[in-house]
Amino acid sequence: MRLYALNMIQPVGEKPPPEVLEKVMAELGEIRRDLESQEAWVFGKGLHGPEASTVVRLRGDEVVATDGPWTEGKEFIGGLMIIEVEDLDAALEVAARYARVTGLPMEVRPFQS
Repeated sequence: MRLYALNMIQPVGEKPPPEVLEKVMAELGEIRRDLESQEAWVFGKGLHGPEASTVVRLRGDEVVATDGPWTEGKEFIGGLMIIEVEDLDAALEVAARYARVTGLPMEVRPFQS
């Protein structure tokens, strides 16, 4: 078994209207329950938008914290899930379920062992 991070990539801008978002959230809950029943779910949560981030950098000998985001972009990581599955193919199958429900790109990245 291997750990994978699934990052949900969201566009900057307005969120879908409540009637659309409610349906999507219900379907995402179903995916999570399926993963929990397979003992593949480790952790997952949505993230606030990039405007809520703080970046900590070393400048010389001084540590400086500044308001984020660390980079400007049209997309940001809006949520992440950690799953434990057999291999990359299994992780890609889970990511495909999320992509089908949300219409958003999913980044799949293994943890270093």
